[in-house]
Order: sequence, then C-alpha cells, then structure tokens
Amino acid sequence: MMIVGATLYALEIPNYFAWIDKKTSELSGIKLTLTKTALAIAYFNPLWIWRHLLFIKLFSGNLQEINFDLIGIAFLSFLVNIPISFIANYAIQNKIKLHWRFLASATFSALMAIYYALSETIFK
Repeated sequence: MMIVGATLYALEIPNYFAWIDKKTSELSGIKLTLTKTALAIAYFNPLWIWRHLLFIKLFSGNLQEINFDLIGIAFLSFLVNIPISFIANYAIQNKIKLHWRFLASATFSALMAIYYALSETIFK
C-alpha cells in the first residue's frame, strides 16, 4: 500500500486538489468553502474506498475475498465517514496552502486507511 500511496495516489491527489482550486477560483465566501470541501469528499467516494479495499486484498494475497460485498462495505464506510471527512477536508481544502495540501491529505488518508481496512470487519 505504501507503493500505491507513493505512486498512484501521489500523482492523483495533488492534481485533483489543483483542479479543485482552478474550478473554484471564481467563487468566494461560504460557496467557495463548501464547494471545495464537497469536491474533496466527492473524490474519496465509495468507488475510491472500494479500490483501496481491492488493493488491500490484492497485496495481502486474499484474491478469493474480492467480491461485490466490498462495494457495499465501501458505501457504508463512506456514509459513516462523512462527518469526519467533512471536517478534515474542510481544513485541508480551506485552511492549508496547496503546496502542503497533499502532505495534510496523506496524513489524514493514512489514518483513514486504517479505518478502511477495519471497515470490512465493522460493516460485514
């Protein structure tokens, strides 16, 4: 997972955050704040969580555990996570400069990776 984080995620996430800044450059006030936060939450959606769970299964050699149940688990994990994700993504998108945003997001994502790994046990 560290390799995925250092390659795939390291390419995707900073580019997406830069895209968020471009898309919201003409907004201001509460509309800017909420739009940036919502776009960040939308990125880390159930399909992103499912992909993360899929990587965990692949790298742990548990190929037989890759099934449609993971999509349901990812969806529940996303729904339960929304309040925490809203607060964290609000801070990351609105209080941290773009240059440091990936590091802040990576730190939050590392914590969330533990939650995603546990979500299979919690929501099964």
